Amino acid sequence: MSTTLTVRFSDKEAKFIRDYTAFHGITVSEFLRREALEAIEDELDLRAAEKARAEYLANPVTYSHEELMKEFGIE
Repeated sequence: MSTTLTVRFSDKEAKFIRDYTAFHGITVSEFLRREALEAIEDELDLRAAEKARAEYLANPVTYSHEELMKEFGIE
């Protein structure tokens, strides 16, 4: 199932996007879909990194590769 979303651009913006997508051989729809999902993924990755950094700063313990391998029984 798919859903249609409407986005309004000025004529100048729309031409800019159409020219860009034509140059790259993709549809405007594919370009907007890809860029929107990538922006969301980037933000989620940033939030995860910030959370991991905060956890590390609260408890700055590190483990070597060897220690992790041993802990998981992969020697």
